[in-house]
Amino acid sequence: MAKFVSFVEGGGYLKRASPTQLQEIFQKYATIEKNGEKFMTADDFIIKYLGLLSENDYNKDTVRLLAGIVDTSKDGLISYPEFQAFEGLLCFPDALYKTAFQLFDTNGNGTVSFQEFVEVMKKTELHQRIPFNMDAPFVQLYFGKNKQRLVTYNEFSQFLHDFHEEYAIEGFRRADKDGSGFISVLDFQDIMVSIKSHLLTKEVQSHLIEAVQGETQSRRVSFPYFIAFNSLLNNMELVKRIYLNVTNGHRTQEVSKDEFMHSAQAMSQMTPLEVDILFHLVDVLHQTGHLHSEDFARQEWRIVYNDLYAIAPEQYFKQITNRLAEIHTVSSPEERGVLIQILESSYRFTLGSVAGAVGATAVYPIDLVKTRMQNQRTGSFIGELMYRNSFDCFKKVIRHEGVFGLYRGLVPQLLGVAPEKAIKLTVNDFVRDKFTDKNGSIPLYGEILSGACAGGSQVIFTNPLEIVKIRLQVAGEIAGGAKVRAWTVVKELGLFGLYKGARACLLRDVPFSAIYFPAYAHTKASMADETGYNHPLTLLVAGAIAGVPAASLVTPADVIKTRLQVVARAGQTTYTGVLDAARKIYSEEGFRAFWKGSVARVFRSSPQFGVTLLTYEVLQRVLYVDFGGSRPTGSEFKVPSIAGDKGVTNVDHLGGYSVSVPIFSGIESKFGLCLPKFSTAK
Repeated sequence: MAKFVSFVEGGGYLKRASPTQLQEIFQKYATIEKNGEKFMTADDFIIKYLGLLSENDYNKDTVRLLAGIVDTSKDGLISYPEFQAFEGLLCFPDALYKTAFQLFDTNGNGTVSFQEFVEVMKKTELHQRIPFNMDAPFVQLYFGKNKQRLVTYNEFSQFLHDFHEEYAIEGFRRADKDGSGFISVLDFQDIMVSIKSHLLTKEVQSHLIEAVQGETQSRRVSFPYFIAFNSLLNNMELVKRIYLNVTNGHRTQEVSKDEFMHSAQAMSQMTPLEVDILFHLVDVLHQTGHLHSEDFARQEWRIVYNDLYAIAPEQYFKQITNRLAEIHTVSSPEERGVLIQILESSYRFTLGSVAGAVGATAVYPIDLVKTRMQNQRTGSFIGELMYRNSFDCFKKVIRHEGVFGLYRGLVPQLLGVAPEKAIKLTVNDFVRDKFTDKNGSIPLYGEILSGACAGGSQVIFTNPLEIVKIRLQVAGEIAGGAKVRAWTVVKELGLFGLYKGARACLLRDVPFSAIYFPAYAHTKASMADETGYNHPLTLLVAGAIAGVPAASLVTPADVIKTRLQVVARAGQTTYTGVLDAARKIYSEEGFRAFWKGSVARVFRSSPQFGVTLLTYEVLQRVLYVDFGGSRPTGSEFKVPSIAGDKGVTNVDHLGGYSVSVPIFSGIESKFGLCLPKFSTAK
């Protein structure tokens, strides 16, 4: 069952684990018993429970320091109250800073002294590679000239934030031996890899020298460029917001350098130099060849949202939905072969079948009312109307046929709707993949054509299903009539009879899907949050909204299809084809007859497709199979939060502990405080 992030009392953002659950987990991992009370050792907590380090040849000082974050009494053991208190701390939005603070508060007195800071810093790999000058004026500003001042949590949080920037500047000063304000490209690379590695994606790190040389047009890097480069990488989330501000939330729209610069200046957050570096990095990483072109010189080079992912540092992703299964069939998109693509289509088909069945069942009573309203003739010679409106039809079905009368024909509907919706969803995804470029964008005509292909492909399943369903649905109108069964209808119609009205079915389904799928994609994108994530509720609403224009605009084709597929009773007009039906309906019943049941159709199709698409995309989240291809936009089960890259690794990581591993990882990736993992150098 899906689990969502929720606010909890006290300002936390994660749902806390129950005391009973925590007690059971603590007892499971605690190995020391004193005076009838159990305790966790540092190894129990860091190695066995969190799994942060390998059990073989780990660095004992690192384990002691990390366990000291939880061991607030500093007695070398973790009690259950300490274990429970830390779980609560992890539920707060500033958990990363609180955890880092407790790493340095080795005395557990609620403040950090200069001696405590130096003790921890000297154990980091960064300080061992590039020692920081602890007598620097920057340190004195926080700890005082005599370094006797005790720093509180809020002040230390700011210190940590600024310290890493100062560390990089210290590295620049060391490399700038002649005081010219320039360092070599190789020195720049060494500083970035040693001090700022957590800001470098693999793509940026592998193209670092190429990017700098191309931008600076020399083998030297100025201090302003150095600061701007680091500032850009530090503020990639801001860059994403600026991009979305330009595009009004759309993630596939191309943005020029001028457009981006205008938005950046309006928000007063990025300098022109940072914007230059951003566009140059995108150019280098994609190897587009625009670097020295006239287009780039005229600032006409464009970026899309996906370009930013190659530059943005790794994020710690907060889990929104638990996965029931996670399978990776390929390690990279390049490994996608024909077999993998066939498996991907089969996977989508299976999930589409389940989603279609769920959606059809949810709205079937509305569909039955819609069918009976559309089949009701209003010519002057027909006599008294059976139903005054859709609500009257609904009441009479229940009164005369019972509640189960609302589900007449459901079984054949489910047998047919499963492959019908599955083929529609699969074909739409398949064709969209073909029109989607490497940046993840798809033109509007590609979306429309994908939907049209999906609608056309489903008719092979839709038409037999529809004609059997419709005849079963209207059979209940005749009081005392013989009970009609699905198999009887199939035998009576025969193979070719099952495709009676197929042209009208195509006339309805092709434009419906051509309207629906693009409308759904754009509505869903507009309802996504700033990270691009769609909550299940927004998926449902987007699917329902998209169904309104799609269902209503094709109602005339649906009326014609219904009239062609229903057996005309004595005194009713018969039709020989689509055009004949359209002409006779218009001449006998007027233009309004083409819109019969439109309200019921909207109320049926709109929620049905909302439920279907919601089910389809949520199933892809919880039954995750990575085929190296595309996935529904906004349907990933994660949203970015704090820095880091690890998620839940242990089923016993409940409540706040569900983010414990990413939080500990964030101490390294956010602040660069990497502690040695092994007892000896490897």
